[in-house]
Amino acid sequence: MSAKESTATLRDAILYFADFEHCKEFMTQLRWPNGVVKCPECGAEKVTWLAKQRVWKCYANHPKPRFSLKTGTIFEDSPISLEKWLPAVWMLLNCKNGISSWELHRALGVTQKSAWFMLHRIRVAMNSQSFNKLAGEVEADETFIGGKVRNMHPDRKRRSQQSGQKGDKTIVMGIMQRGGTVRTKVLADRKRHAVETQLREHVEPGSELYTDALQSYAFINDEFQHQVIDHAISYAEGKVHTNSLENFWSCLKRTLGGTYISVEPYHLKSYLDEQAFRFNNRNMDDLHRFVFGMRHIIGKRLTYKELTGKTLVDQHG
Repeated sequence: MSAKESTATLRDAILYFADFEHCKEFMTQLRWPNGVVKCPECGAEKVTWLAKQRVWKCYANHPKPRFSLKTGTIFEDSPISLEKWLPAVWMLLNCKNGISSWELHRALGVTQKSAWFMLHRIRVAMNSQSFNKLAGEVEADETFIGGKVRNMHPDRKRRSQQSGQKGDKTIVMGIMQRGGTVRTKVLADRKRHAVETQLREHVEPGSELYTDALQSYAFINDEFQHQVIDHAISYAEGKVHTNSLENFWSCLKRTLGGTYISVEPYHLKSYLDEQAFRFNNRNMDDLHRFVFGMRHIIGKRLTYKELTGKTLVDQHG
């Protein structure tokens, strides 16, 4: 029986993936859909499954002849079993307001530090970029997230400065196609150049664009069908509003403040990717959202040094 036939809820997923053979079947179908297992190092098909070690052995001549189901994915080099990894992915992809590391730690029986690292690895897979531009009716808006820099711990203040934050709060820009998807970006400021770059990168010229009265948007009248809502006067005049993005910001801030409590600016992009992924795939049921998200785990990697910013410290001495 396949995962699609036996998992519809979190309870089903936990019970199904508690059996390693089910994990193996699911991951094998995901990574090698044609049924032929290939070495991720050299692409050779002459491999043997070593059941006791739960790895394959490649008979080609290269330094890494053994590989597992985790090799080449966000799970690589993790001592945590797939029986715990797959329910963790299910929970983060499907819990509307996210899941904290403390909650995952209690649910799976791993340490809180391991749970925190697991969640950030999963967020790497939730960063699904698209080269297609948004079109039709599009809203653009910005919001401010965070607290005062002077109140931060020195280590957190340093990481905030390394991430490019200026001032007390982090500026996040959002661009949303009504009825479609949203894209977010952490900005250094709200000046014309920063706003212009994002709109030209993500919005099809000629689209109907709705923004607030920020002066940085004044340049775009010739490129888009631009209409402005002045929030000092009203929040909507017919279809001229940014309420769809305001709703997204509200959901994002409830997640950051209610579930995660405190998020460093250095890690904010990951939480934006998480919220955008769930929003953009809101019309899927839990199972299809899980399978779709799992398709993005391959070829991505996040080390603990990268996560904690130690690679930046090493580079700058």
